[in-house]
Amino acid sequence: MSRLPDPYGSFRFSIEVTGETTVGGFNEVSGLVFETEVQTLRVGGINNYEHQLPGPSKFPSRLVLKRGLGNITFLWTWYRSVSQGEIKRKNITIKLKDENGGDLMTWGFKDACPVKWTGPDLRASNSAVAFESLELVHRGYFAL
Repeated sequence: MSRLPDPYGSFRFSIEVTGETTVGGFNEVSGLVFETEVQTLRVGGINNYEHQLPGPSKFPSRLVLKRGLGNITFLWTWYRSVSQGEIKRKNITIKLKDENGGDLMTWGFKDACPVKWTGPDLRASNSAVAFESLELVHRGYFAL
């Protein structure tokens, strides 16, 4: 029995959504930003430095998935429901793939929600990807 080729094999990143299989492949992902606030504490009698204490962590950036191909119906329906006020947050997993399609690195994000969809420039003379970018907000990282 031959194995069907991965339709997202030429893309270096894939996205999985809770309750779905892999829903897309992307050439570029940005917004993988994790930041821990630092609180400065001055202690009486210590004049040569200040204590730097880690505070709460935050996730200041949107995830931006660029130049993708995927389950357009699912992703567009998810975005469209959010744009119409029906917020459906889902956990997502982004995977960095090696040249053989194996997973090199995986990031999980809680309660993600699409907030911007950018389609391709439609030109008959080129073979544009299915969509240019998808932006998501989330409520933090989860370990896999």
